[in-house]
Amino acid sequence: MGIVSEFRQFVARGNVVDMAVGVIIGLAFGQIVSSLVSDVVMPPIGLLIGGVDFSDLVIVLREAENGVAAVTINYGVFIKRVVDFLIIAAVVFAAIKMIARLQHKEEAKPAEPPAPSNEEKLLAEIRDLLKARQDG
Repeated sequence: MGIVSEFRQFVARGNVVDMAVGVIIGLAFGQIVSSLVSDVVMPPIGLLIGGVDFSDLVIVLREAENGVAAVTINYGVFIKRVVDFLIIAAVVFAAIKMIARLQHKEEAKPAEPPAPSNEEKLLAEIRDLLKARQDG
């Protein structure tokens, strides 16, 4: 039972839950970026280089014969994946820079000293009265 309870405690920690949420959001974000690259970025680039669909860019190593599929190197799909990666990397870089900047601003603010408690105020008044009595 020790291992099960340790595992439950590990999973219940905030960092693990935060990480799981981050992975799920990251996967969803990856799909959005893939769609952005495939459906928005690559068509104009393909149009600029002569109406090429990048998924059609292949090097045929062996033609299809007798029901056996062709053997190809799909470098157009690879180019799409590289563009996906570059966009995701740029967004993550920008997000990390923004978070670091916000954290730096929070650290730069000096903390205000806490207000004296009622006991401290009363003690200060008593001290001042005793001091005034001794001087006068």
